[in-house]
Order: sequence, then structure tokens, then C-alpha cells
Amino acid sequence: AYFDYDKSDIRADARETLTKNADVMKRVFGLDPGASFTVEGHCDERGSAEYNLGLGGRGATAAKEFLTQLGVSADKLCTISYGKERPTCT
Repeated sequence: AYFDYDKSDIRADARETLTKNADVMKRVFGLDPGASFTVEGHCDERGSAEYNLGLGGRGATAAKEFLTQLGVSADKLCTISYGKERPTCT
């Protein structure tokens, strides 16, 4: 799921992606009740390392909250922010 610049609001395209992810997660939990997932927050190179850790954390938390609204168990999800240290793209 991607976010607009300097935002952590779930966009329409991210809703679609996360809804598909939630369906897969629920199937996995049905097959393996002990499974868990990590929701990662990544940022680009703009902004300070500290700011991007916070921004990535807000995005990961927003994604987790959206997934839980779709019925994914919150205790099966954890979040982590990599900020700009591990960007998914440049």
C-alpha cells in the first residue's frame, strides 16, 4: 500500500490492496492459527531519519487498523517502521 507524500491516510488504491491482503491473511490464519504478519512502514529519502521513522510508523499503524476493520485479528499483526533506512523504491 502506498501513501501520498507526507501522509498516512489510506488511499483508495491502498484500500483495494489491503482488502485483498486481508482476505489472504484470513485464509492463512484458517490454515495456520499460529501465523502472524508484520506490517512494515517505509519512506523515501526526503526528510530526516527521525521524521521518517515516525511517518513510516503512522502508515504502518493506519494499515494495521484498516486490516483489523476488515476482520484481521489485531493480535496477529505487528508493525515496524524502517523510515528511510530501507526504502521500497528510490
